Amino acid sequence: MATDANSMALAAQARRSYVEGLLNGLPSVVQAVDHAARLLLSQVAEPAIAMRRREAVEDLKKCSSFWLSGITTMLRGALVSGVVSASRPGDLPLPSGRGASLSLVDNETIESEILSSRLALAMMDRASWEFTDMRSRITMLEGRDELETHDVLRPHVLARIVATAWRSAGLSNEAWRTLQTVLHDEFAHFAEEAYHETNRWLIERRVLPEIDLRPFIRRARNSAWVSSGGASGFAHSGTVASDAARSDVHEETRMMTRTGGLVRGADHAEAVLGRLNRLIGRQLPEFAHTLQHPTPTSPALTAAIADAQQGIARRLSAGTATLGRSAGAQLSTPMLLEELQQRKQALKQAATTPIERATIEIVALLFQSILTEERIPATVRVWFARLQMPVLRVAVSEPDFFATTDHPARRLIDRMGACVMGFDAAMRNAGELVEKEIKRVVQVVEAYPDTGRRVFQTVLTEFEKFLEHYFKNDNEASRKGVSLAQQVEQRETLAIQYTIELRKMLNEVPVQEGVREFLFQVWADVLAMTAVKSGLQSDETKVMKRAAADLIWSASAKVSREERAEVIRRLPPLLKILREGMHNAGVQAAKQDEHIQRLNNSLAAAFTAKAAAIPHDRLEDLMARLETLEELLPDAEDVEIDESLVLDLSGHESSELEVVGEGGSMPTPAMLSWARELQVGSWYMLDYRNRNEAVQLAWQGLRKQLTLFVSPQGRGVLFQQHRLAAFLQAGLLVPAQDESLTVRATRNALAKLDVDPGRLLS
Repeated sequence: MATDANSMALAAQARRSYVEGLLNGLPSVVQAVDHAARLLLSQVAEPAIAMRRREAVEDLKKCSSFWLSGITTMLRGALVSGVVSASRPGDLPLPSGRGASLSLVDNETIESEILSSRLALAMMDRASWEFTDMRSRITMLEGRDELETHDVLRPHVLARIVATAWRSAGLSNEAWRTLQTVLHDEFAHFAEEAYHETNRWLIERRVLPEIDLRPFIRRARNSAWVSSGGASGFAHSGTVASDAARSDVHEETRMMTRTGGLVRGADHAEAVLGRLNRLIGRQLPEFAHTLQHPTPTSPALTAAIADAQQGIARRLSAGTATLGRSAGAQLSTPMLLEELQQRKQALKQAATTPIERATIEIVALLFQSILTEERIPATVRVWFARLQMPVLRVAVSEPDFFATTDHPARRLIDRMGACVMGFDAAMRNAGELVEKEIKRVVQVVEAYPDTGRRVFQTVLTEFEKFLEHYFKNDNEASRKGVSLAQQVEQRETLAIQYTIELRKMLNEVPVQEGVREFLFQVWADVLAMTAVKSGLQSDETKVMKRAAADLIWSASAKVSREERAEVIRRLPPLLKILREGMHNAGVQAAKQDEHIQRLNNSLAAAFTAKAAAIPHDRLEDLMARLETLEELLPDAEDVEIDESLVLDLSGHESSELEVVGEGGSMPTPAMLSWARELQVGSWYMLDYRNRNEAVQLAWQGLRKQLTLFVSPQGRGVLFQQHRLAAFLQAGLLVPAQDESLTVRATRNALAKLDVDPGRLLS
């Protein structure tokens, strides 16, 4: 083994070897990207997609040399220090010519960061174990716990270099997205080869020939973030894949991007599916053809699937009837898996093509993983088991089931799984209602075997509607919270609507500024609260609108003795109504006094004729418009509830509803986008007010501007969209699952197929 002095030199030489290997291989990779892009262009696609591919190929042809030059320049700079400082998109100068006039704005920069982060995740999905081994060897040589953040050895640094050079060469983010699959595939393989060669170089010099991962175990900041299910999908010939190593890899992927779970969700899923398709393609080259030109299922297999579906339904129904509702615990593992294994062999015998046999094997492995997921209640696993044959039928006839994350069959399984995996014994009654709906969904799918994806899409839509009704009306833990949240949204929406319309009405009316501010900032909310409690057309609401009209009249110039006498007569009952309205809207007494004092100052100005006069006909028109104010309100869907318009949502706080008004980090546009994509029924871990607990998303308002989470104990936590994104950004709200049920199942299937790919053909 090397001495301490030589250890640092060895680490530096390893970095140099790694970078030189990248430099030597890059021309071939760029050429491979160009070739794969042309192959992609030759495939059948919708006109709009074909056009984007054609434009991307043409742009790549013009700019590939600039792209290669940019990557090479940044990597050569790393040969000296081993660290890349200019690794953020936009740090390289643009070449002259086509892209010279481009300039990046904030959104462009953020988009580039997201794209580079996705590439980094694709690299890690492919090369995670090679990277982990290499990192262990380098940190041992250098006597440190971790690599530098911008160490050239890190995959996210290479990904950022590639993305930065792409933009600097004049290539657009749109072109990247069009060729993203190609870029991920080529650079993931390239990174894996580079790490493998670096490890080989180090092993030849006797640097940790056998790696013990125990010294590198770290405790995750939030254990809910780390997947708890199944084996990893990565195979490594010399390393045991421990839970600690998996945690380490997850920690690395989180370091790659500030958009964390957002990127890891959809793009990790795409990467896993990409690996599956490449593995199938190596065993069955003709499989790629079926993705473009699906072939009909053979009659023999169609009949066998129908027979298996009926047999499984009879067997599981009989078992449940005999053993009662608790049968799931006894049927879920040995009996379910034995039944499905027997059916798999019979199906393979009926299959007439290698692709049919491979599809049967993959679907069987997916459901083997799903049915051994301990977080799915045992009684629900029976219904997931009955989905295997319908899913197999659609997978055989629609091979894109293995290629796309948005296939309705996948989405249905993921949505149902995400909802039930958070239920525990204390929530049995709530779980029974969801279980009943899942049973209905499965039975509908079974009843329409020849409709393909359409039946899955139909029941997915129905399941989404069920969840909305369930959390609003049937779930004891969420029902009260949803009702309160809806009242909050209605009040805030009305307050904004009233403010908008009052501003329009008073735009050209000479109303004293103090009165104007009171109407916009206080009385609009009083009108909204009264309308929510009593109704838009109630007498109480009409009284509050009349008070606004009286206030406007009272604050206009009063030059005659009669007008002043009338103001004095009306003022006491008007002030009484104003105080009552503010009290009902939750305004504290001290604040009421402040508002009344400012109004008195405005009324004093009217008495001294310092205020402008409102013409009589204009005043009459204003009164009439106030009477019919609701007819003039803008559409609620056009109203945006944000922190600049809402005065203070914390006023809605109660023992049953907590309103989050502070905390988190400044969210990026990407994180705001993720906040809008969260789905009702999904479980999260929330760190708030010294509590870290599981919560379920129970309700989303118009345009998802308000979102309610509920705990199993019924505590509601309400977020505005911006605050929700801030909590996601800071990691104070994280998904309870860092990958969906079908993605985890696919990873587990890959782990088995990596060991024995021949089982696809057996």
